[in-house]
Amino acid sequence: MNWREKLINSTFRIAQLLHLPRLLFLILSLGPSHSFTDYFLGVEEIDAVKQIFGDMTKEVLSNLRIQFMKFGGYMGVNPSTGNLMINPNYLNNGDELDIYLDLVHELVHVRQWREGKALFGGHYKYVERPTEVEAYRYAVEEAKRQGVSSERICLYLKTEWISEADLRQLAKSLGVKC
Repeated sequence: MNWREKLINSTFRIAQLLHLPRLLFLILSLGPSHSFTDYFLGVEEIDAVKQIFGDMTKEVLSNLRIQFMKFGGYMGVNPSTGNLMINPNYLNNGDELDIYLDLVHELVHVRQWREGKALFGGHYKYVERPTEVEAYRYAVEEAKRQGVSSERICLYLKTEWISEADLRQLAKSLGVKC
């Protein structure tokens, strides 16, 4: 693990210990929200999304809200509200495949939140957290269904907050050769 990865991991641990994410998400909850279906037209017809929500797909997506965050990150689910949080810069300038796979990934988290599952915390490493593994599994299965190469899937899985060893562990658990 290099110094940057250690710093990011330490920062996340300190924020968790101080319960700062809860405060941050609570503050974010006070901001404006927008209808998911105003920004993502036709998503309810995508098979990968239907697999996540089943018969409830249209209802869930029509009630889902988006909060735009102009600092850090890509996409996530606000654990206080279940709203989808998106950095507009990522949405406007990110790689289309990454945005699509992240959307699938985060919609799994929306379903998990609706089921009452804890999205953060616990004693698991990020790449071992059951909610993360499940969300990545949906995204990777969709990538494979789309014909995306293992090499490109590995690029998708590699984020700045996981180490190379964690990437290999996650990829192995998802059946991807990196």
